[in-house]
Amino acid sequence: MDLNTVLLILDSTLRLATPLLFACLAGLFSERAGVFDIGLEGKMLIAAFFSAAAAALTGNVWLGLLAGCAASMALAAIHGLASITFRGNQLISGVAINFLATGLTVLIAQDWFQQGGRTPQLEGGARFQPITLPFAETLRDVPVFGQIYYDLISGHTILVYAGFLAVPATWYVLFRTRFGLRLRAVGENPGAVDTAGVSVTGLRYGAVMICGLLCGFAGAYLSTGLSAGFVKDMSAGRGFIALAALIFAKWRPWSALGACLLFGLLDALGNRFQSIEIAGIALPVQFMQALPYILTVVILAGFVGKAIPPRAGGEAYVKER
Repeated sequence: MDLNTVLLILDSTLRLATPLLFACLAGLFSERAGVFDIGLEGKMLIAAFFSAAAAALTGNVWLGLLAGCAASMALAAIHGLASITFRGNQLISGVAINFLATGLTVLIAQDWFQQGGRTPQLEGGARFQPITLPFAETLRDVPVFGQIYYDLISGHTILVYAGFLAVPATWYVLFRTRFGLRLRAVGENPGAVDTAGVSVTGLRYGAVMICGLLCGFAGAYLSTGLSAGFVKDMSAGRGFIALAALIFAKWRPWSALGACLLFGLLDALGNRFQSIEIAGIALPVQFMQALPYILTVVILAGFVGKAIPPRAGGEAYVKER
């Protein structure tokens, strides 16, 4: 492959890794606080719909982003109510959120737009536009460095840059702030946190709402940045891949970045090389499209090793009297 082909694949990797990264960091906050959340898929999906719907109705992508985050945080609040306040099973709550989002998005989309569960095509100010970084045009013709800067680093939407900036921000919040210390402690030993006079319920709700906010960014990017509108089930299992990346990263922010880039690369390769031959045997297009999901299972089964989740993860906390 020449440099241009490599840059195209890497550029696609960054774009495809962005929603995974937002969702992975969302799950990181929630699970570090001891609340397992397999409803990332549903929150991404409902955020994608309401972002596209609001952007289509108003023509303003920022209002779309706000609507998507609000919808995602509403589902996050429901998950928090079920799993924290009422101490329900966190996994069942997450599954219910996924089913709820799948049905609601199609039902509301058909009622509002009558386009078979889709939203209208987004154009102009209703979509996030690529940003050309300073000096990108000037350096465009510089061999190698100029090409990398212009074709790979520059030309993404603002949410792509926000996604990658969210990684050091997450690391700082979790490992360099009092809030992060308490949040991680809640996921390991909520009883000790409660004894210190800190609200376990408040911290867990805070983590769950941050999770909803980040899932809102992931969903909004899917429909207003990566695509130009909402289609049925457009999250396409990305929430589950984000969970796999989180386990692969062993609940660490920088490792999560590497895991999401890996899965984004697999997706980019599957999209780019849809018709290849190995030992004279032509691989079907469906195999290349399924490659990211196949390798997700392979990586988790054979390469993760012993991934130890937060000790209090998945357990409702009952305050001792």
